[in-house]
Amino acid sequence: MARIATCDTTTASTEVKEIFAEIEGAFGKVPNLFLTYAKHLPLLKANWNKVKAVMGEGALSQKTKQAIAVLVSRDNGCAYCVAAHTGALRAMGISEDEIKTIEEDLSQANFSVMEQALISFARKANTAPTRISDEEFELVKNAGASDAEIIEALGVMELFTAFNKFLDSLQVDIDF
Repeated sequence: MARIATCDTTTASTEVKEIFAEIEGAFGKVPNLFLTYAKHLPLLKANWNKVKAVMGEGALSQKTKQAIAVLVSRDNGCAYCVAAHTGALRAMGISEDEIKTIEEDLSQANFSVMEQALISFARKANTAPTRISDEEFELVKNAGASDAEIIEALGVMELFTAFNKFLDSLQVDIDF
């Protein structure tokens, strides 16, 4: 059970309702994550803007970004984000078999060498950032990743690591 009740949308401010309208337009609903962030408007605004920038812009494919979200969230034990972003992969038409392959053996999943390198790098940055060797970093560069793509992959990791901690600390109810 959630430690903090979600925002009551009927009594929310006009500004919150405007942000919720954008979120609903993007996701078809306002997830409990954002309904909880709405208890502190500056954080709701900041995080929604960050989601739009990180997940909606850049060179990496949505499949790559969603895979990073799922795998980082699995590594962090965040059931909410795993459910949400596994659902996002399904909504993109990714089969259950491919999702299982992404989760169990990324090297066999349908990603380019560069995408696999970026996903693996983001996971290592999440779990052991100070133990990334120069050789491991060079593998990502040699796979063809640009500096901007590396930053983008780490931005996805950063976003979901923060969401994982927030959601798990408050035990936000899974609504996917």
